[in-house]
Amino acid sequence: MTIAGVDGCKGGWIAVIRRDPGEPPEAEVFSRFEQLLAALPGDAVVAVDMPIGLPELSGKGGRGPEALVRPLLGQRQSSVFSIPSRAAVHAETADFTSIQDWSAAHRRASAVAMATSDPPRGVSIQAFGIFSKIREIDALMIARPELRERVVESHPEVAFWRLNGGQAMGLPKKIKGSVNPAGMEQRKALLARVGHDRGFLDQPPPRGAATDDFLDACAMMLIADRHRHGETRSFPAPPGKDGYGIPVAIWA
Repeated sequence: MTIAGVDGCKGGWIAVIRRDPGEPPEAEVFSRFEQLLAALPGDAVVAVDMPIGLPELSGKGGRGPEALVRPLLGQRQSSVFSIPSRAAVHAETADFTSIQDWSAAHRRASAVAMATSDPPRGVSIQAFGIFSKIREIDALMIARPELRERVVESHPEVAFWRLNGGQAMGLPKKIKGSVNPAGMEQRKALLARVGHDRGFLDQPPPRGAATDDFLDACAMMLIADRHRHGETRSFPAPPGKDGYGIPVAIWA
């Protein structure tokens, strides 16, 4: 059975795909998530670093999964963004041609988030930056319920925590927006220890993706493999469900 680990990237979505246990994985960038799914068999298991399942009203700390996994991650917990309501995520859908338009759209989405959260909370710049990708997956999960059992949400730092025997990574991947070589090496060493070939990890990422995106997708692939074997756990357990019946959980 094919497995895929997926992360958002500048070019769209980077997928690390293993089509057969006896074959090495491959890395490819797809512009759309639907295009990625179309390139996989209909029974492929996919773990993706993107929120799946959105609340109508957002509580303290975002959705339940975010609040549950943050305490596991120590100094890495700031990597887990609070995800606001579906109304806020879908409030602004235009393509923005200037930073001024983008900033104005962020303010409008924040206003919707404030009105649909308790206590009221706006939208972080980081979270707003991935709203378009969240909408891609949300639309597919609503339209294609059959995807819900085999396309699951994970999170890189939670994945590394699980792959590292329940210990958070001691070093960040980035410091003030710049790649931290020591943190990247720590993650490569772990991935090589638990299932990836070091030569595969050392290759340049495909065009449209950065090295940290590539390593995150590699971690997601290992979570997809564990999920295929029933070896993951969900936060919360059992998963919640949103208003469309979409499961709401981070798996690792």
